[in-house]
Amino acid sequence: MDLVAVFPPHARPLVTDALLTGGFRPVPVTSAGDVIDSQPGDGWALLLLDLTDDAPKALEIGEEVVRMAGIPVLAICREDQMDAVAESAFLTDFLIGEAPHTEFEVRLHRIAGSDDGQPGVEIVSHKDLVLNLGTYQAAIGEIPVDLTFMEYELLRFFVTNPGRVWSREQILSKVWGYDYYGGSRTVDVHVRRLRVKLGEERASWISTVRSVGYRFS
Repeated sequence: MDLVAVFPPHARPLVTDALLTGGFRPVPVTSAGDVIDSQPGDGWALLLLDLTDDAPKALEIGEEVVRMAGIPVLAICREDQMDAVAESAFLTDFLIGEAPHTEFEVRLHRIAGSDDGQPGVEIVSHKDLVLNLGTYQAAIGEIPVDLTFMEYELLRFFVTNPGRVWSREQILSKVWGYDYYGGSRTVDVHVRRLRVKLGEERASWISTVRSVGYRFS
């Protein structure tokens, strides 16, 4: 059973039940040091942060854990916390509020297995951006771009589907692979984070089409 570090330590029943149903074992942690010091021999599957009670503390722990150990991080947040989530580039993924168990479990397994990509040499590119589809690596002018799993998946979708305008709902279906409980603002948050990581000169590659969605060109 894969071990998941959970903060805060007194997890809500939603969190505990979803983890157990999905085949994960929740382990309560109180600090970043706790996560690092108690890391199992084969590593954590991920760190799960519940932001609903103390978002600043949870995000502080998550950022430190990623800096020290590179563990994937999934956050649970409220709708009014999405701006803070958008600015937390270290997060692998997030979901909003009382998401259905099925969605929660799918997200857990996707993140826990996101580092298991098969080796390969398939490359896609756009101008000076290069994506390695086998290793989940991205680079601009041979300089690596640090993307979370879902940021990479969204960028890959854009690069392989340029020119066309996609609605937020279509992007959710194509990239997330199911009807996302949190709504279309999830796409806006990930686009915002991608633009920052692409840099000022390349942010315009992802253009907003008013009242419709986004186009990559």
